[in-house]
Amino acid sequence: MTQPEDLLAAFDPKVLPPSLPASDVSYVVEDTAIGRMLLAADASGALVASTFVPGDEAESALLERLSRTISPRVLRQPRELDEVRRELEAFLAGRSHGFTVRTDLALASPFQRVVLPRLAATVGYGQTATYGSLARSVERPSASRAVGAALGANPLCVVLPCHRVVASSGALTGYAGGLAAKRDLLDLEARESHAGDSM
Repeated sequence: MTQPEDLLAAFDPKVLPPSLPASDVSYVVEDTAIGRMLLAADASGALVASTFVPGDEAESALLERLSRTISPRVLRQPRELDEVRRELEAFLAGRSHGFTVRTDLALASPFQRVVLPRLAATVGYGQTATYGSLARSVERPSASRAVGAALGANPLCVVLPCHRVVASSGALTGYAGGLAAKRDLLDLEARESHAGDSM
């Protein structure tokens, strides 16, 4: 007669790592050189958020917004964001002057969907623009404050470079990551732009 322990000895299942289900929104929280950021991509791989989240409350609020706006299936899946993480790291280290990742303005307001692409298309690396000039470029010359509000709520910080917009006096004004982060980004771009000019 076969003993129970003999039956168990023959049982040798193949052990595999867990497989996470596909997610409608994958995200990761990164500690970057300019602050803590939440990066999120939709199921197609398009970046929908690169947003400063200084604490747990801001992180929870953004995750709730992603869930409400895009899909309730939001999972922390860092591997899905490896490409944007590499690009962000290279940008912040001065090894890259832009981003190639696809973006989706799913979290943007209708006005932001006008302002942010225009900003990205017209204000290059190492350059700055004023809120007024950006308002004029979107054919809303009296909408400087609305442009400022749109940039202040930019869901794709750094990737869509709202840090390049300054007051008409040249002074640095509000930035989601704080004025120190804005100054660091502008200094980095100025330094790298001048280094490229001298080559």
